[in-house]
Amino acid sequence: MQRSDRWVGIGLAALALAVMWSAREFPQVPGQKLGAAFLPMLIGAGLLLCAIALVARSLRPRAYVDSPRPAAVREHFTPALVVVGAVLAYILFAERVGFLILAPLCIVPVFRALGVRWLPALLWALGGTVVVHLAFYKLLRVPLPWGWIAPFY
Repeated sequence: MQRSDRWVGIGLAALALAVMWSAREFPQVPGQKLGAAFLPMLIGAGLLLCAIALVARSLRPRAYVDSPRPAAVREHFTPALVVVGAVLAYILFAERVGFLILAPLCIVPVFRALGVRWLPALLWALGGTVVVHLAFYKLLRVPLPWGWIAPFY
């Protein structure tokens, strides 16, 4: 695991630096303090921090386990499958169903697969959906799909 963490961290750092390098050439938006490069630079910086953490974690000495237990493999495989399924569901149904309805329906199963209890999973999914919607709609002025609730808005 240490070697794979190191290589994933190095790859993530390369991606982060590429994002930040390309974002520096984005144009300034007249009349706004934050230009078009702000969000990509912020994401690039976050990716770079994650990359540094992965590489640092891979450098710590650990005891190696000869082979993973079947339960441990299943423990990691199931959440990954749920995340991929949630992303695919969002890609396929976002325009029809809408962000405000579909996002919590995708987030709750991911939280549950990762072991989060029901109440915090529901609260974080609903709260996160509202915060992301407000950030995109009000601050960034990027409309997310309305889907089924478009006639009511």
